[in-house]
Amino acid sequence: MSSSIYLSAAHKSSGKTVVSLGLCAAFKARTLKVQAFKKGPDYIDPIWLAQASGNPCYNLDFYTMSENEISALFHQQQSDIAIIEGNKGLYDGMSTTGGDANADMAKLLDTNVVLVIDSNGITRGVAPLLMGYQTFDTNVNIVGVILNKVAGERHESKLVQAIEYYTDTPVLGAVRRSKELVIDERHLGLMPANESTQSQRFINSAARMIADQVDLDKILSLASAKKLVDMPVSVIAFSNLTISVAKDPAFGFYYQDDLDAFKSLGVKIKYFDTLKASELPKCDGLFIGGGFPEMQLESLSSNQSLLADIKLKIEQGLPTYAECGGLMYLSQTITHQGKSHQMVGVIQANTVMTPKPIGRGYVQLAPTDQHPWEGAASVIYAHEFHYSKLENINPKTRYAYKVLRGVGVDNKHDGILTHNLLATYTHLRSVGGNRWVEQFVNFVRKNKE
Repeated sequence: MSSSIYLSAAHKSSGKTVVSLGLCAAFKARTLKVQAFKKGPDYIDPIWLAQASGNPCYNLDFYTMSENEISALFHQQQSDIAIIEGNKGLYDGMSTTGGDANADMAKLLDTNVVLVIDSNGITRGVAPLLMGYQTFDTNVNIVGVILNKVAGERHESKLVQAIEYYTDTPVLGAVRRSKELVIDERHLGLMPANESTQSQRFINSAARMIADQVDLDKILSLASAKKLVDMPVSVIAFSNLTISVAKDPAFGFYYQDDLDAFKSLGVKIKYFDTLKASELPKCDGLFIGGGFPEMQLESLSSNQSLLADIKLKIEQGLPTYAECGGLMYLSQTITHQGKSHQMVGVIQANTVMTPKPIGRGYVQLAPTDQHPWEGAASVIYAHEFHYSKLENINPKTRYAYKVLRGVGVDNKHDGILTHNLLATYTHLRSVGGNRWVEQFVNFVRKNKE
């Protein structure tokens, strides 16, 4: 029987990710098939969760997906245990009245919730906190609590006594403060792509500590039964097409279900490394996703043969889609900490890194009459997160989108168009509201005919 558990918290930065990683790796070590999910549009946590579980992690997001799409994606992934990591706090969302919070996701998926509580600086006060979370929405089934960042035995004893005296919430574990379980949030995004040995070492430590300090058997017994759904196989319509996808320490932000969508259409994906490859693999289209190119500028810039090859092929008409980091890579230069590095140069603009995010959060776009792909939705719901901006943009630049909400390239437009390239700061999601993968593949097919 497949089962699932939803990990949430009272507030963000409570340590959900570390606990989620530890649980995924600890259950995997028991030879269970573990399937991880992440609520929201985040790319970074899913990279870690995929590494810890040994299986691709999928995002569940109320903003970009319908409830039916969320349920279908969740239930079609078969496993022994599914672990859903929430974002922010259990009841936190965009709406004051709810509907898009972790609690709503747990109810939609009919999944029991385990709360991870940041115990730093709290003892008896943990009881009214838990009581409040239990009574705020009685349709949310909170089945247990994991105490995190516990100072020691005395601290743990006070917390457990208060919880047991005032509530009926089982304490499933108490995770002690440890330097081994502290990881810088910026590093969190970089390590899986760049330092696989170090990231695996961290995951192994988390697994060991979680297995020692959390009752894994109890969590399995409290997990919700998960129904299995067989999804119809898509008709293979484009089996003769190949898309090259950049995947390496500089570029790694891809939604797994978007990559699955290419495969469901019969498209072959060829991954390549922008730091090492001398030229693009032979392909009919190119997709460069987001990532941290600013952390690999020396290597990217020194790979002159690949820069020249990508520029030539895009100028020759290779259908290309690039998001955020990919857009930056295709610009003329990236300037970081006062130093500029040459990039592909097919986009007539310069990228400048900034100390604070320029665009951060959910986005709404409307396609312009310049949009090259057929079938784009009239309003597109997506996400952006970039610590950079474009300068010296060619005033004759054409754009695929008007920005209704968000920042994009210049607060008004996103989706730079040149040759057969569409490059955005926005991260699209190939869902019912806007199946961009199918649109792009159709565009590639027509270009090949």
